[in-house]
Amino acid sequence: MDSLADPGARNFVLQIEEAFFHGFLVRKDGQVHGFVDRCPHAGLPLARVLDQYLTPDKQHLVCGWHGALFRPDDGKCVGGPCNGASLTPWPVKVEDGMVVTT
Repeated sequence: MDSLADPGARNFVLQIEEAFFHGFLVRKDGQVHGFVDRCPHAGLPLARVLDQYLTPDKQHLVCGWHGALFRPDDGKCVGGPCNGASLTPWPVKVEDGMVVTT
């Protein structure tokens, strides 16, 4: 948790056997949420630059390709080409200061 700023976001890759799954974490107001790293509009990863998932004011997640804006607590799109759609959640929890998938 110490390496994830509040507010802040960071990508991760989970490997299970030969498969790789890409996601990211966002921390805001002491809460941590996980999402699959894919925009519901075009299927691209959100960040064009590593770990740049947040808007400059750190209030929303942003797709670096088409500018869609998402709420960091539930991933719902509140502006842009996929308005009303949502990011796919990746369930996580904090245990002993570590973020783990559930």
